[in-house]
Amino acid sequence: MQHRSNHGPRPHAFQPPQGELALLAGSANKILSQRVADELGVRLTPCEAHYFSEGNVFVRILENVRGRDCYIIQGTHNPVNDNFMELLFWIDALKRASAQQVTAVVPFFSYAKGDKKDEPRVSIRARVCADAIEAAGADRCLMMDLHTPQIQGFFHIPVDHLYARYVLCEHIRTLNIPDLVVCSPDVGFAKNASAYADYLGAPLVIGNKVRRDHSEQAQVLELVGDVQGKNVLIVDDFTISGGTLIAMADVLKARGANDIYAAVSHGALSKGVAPKFGASQIKQLFITDTIEPQNDPLTHNITVVSVSRLFAEAIQSIHDRTSVSQLFPDSNNPEI
Repeated sequence: MQHRSNHGPRPHAFQPPQGELALLAGSANKILSQRVADELGVRLTPCEAHYFSEGNVFVRILENVRGRDCYIIQGTHNPVNDNFMELLFWIDALKRASAQQVTAVVPFFSYAKGDKKDEPRVSIRARVCADAIEAAGADRCLMMDLHTPQIQGFFHIPVDHLYARYVLCEHIRTLNIPDLVVCSPDVGFAKNASAYADYLGAPLVIGNKVRRDHSEQAQVLELVGDVQGKNVLIVDDFTISGGTLIAMADVLKARGANDIYAAVSHGALSKGVAPKFGASQIKQLFITDTIEPQNDPLTHNITVVSVSRLFAEAIQSIHDRTSVSQLFPDSNNPEI
């Protein structure tokens, strides 16, 4: 039996006030959870998860949460199904412990790509997961950079959607990269890439990418826009195999670009991918800490930018019943 305890000995005496914020760390995001707790100035509520040899998971909250406003931070990255089931069990445990409100904080929602029935006899996986989260008892969700924003419509409970681009752009601005051009690897991400370009005050170019038979490897066929003599920032929502970013960098170099940078919200790097980035044309890859590195040590050209402050501010806004959209400087409707 594998034991994953987030804290030390089980306390018994602590009696929290009604409605007090309680922040819990699931197994998937312990580092990010501690950073969020530090930003909020609160301690993590003691809890533990046991993984048994046959695959079962058992979760337990080690403190009274009755009447409290609870937030469980648990992403659903690899191992996807283990982490997703653990999330459901945390929600159920909190509801059965009479929490006043349970918010599922899911930094990376891995089934977000399964958002449509685009071929016969397939499941709309994101909808199934949304139904499961609701059935477990979540009162609301807090997520970052869903593959498509309309996934919020799969839920009947409120979903607050955060964007990593503000944090990534602020970091990139500190580098003072001259003659910067933002590049979308495909038409599908062009709208989001345009938001990056507007925020950085840079022009936009767009690639033409194809992917066949659900492969993680994509082929970049064409580029719309001029990058001759420019420094280019490729942006995307996540990377698993690195194929899209590395292939795009090769095309950009062939078109006369100078330094190539890349920024993605979720670095879901599979085994062997970090070294590929180390040997690629990409001078620097910026990822966030929504997913903890699992397979290979990060190479010299991969930088992790923390989104803990943004999550902390969003959690505080939800707890205080104030607007979450006020955290975004280009929000079109700050009263939402």
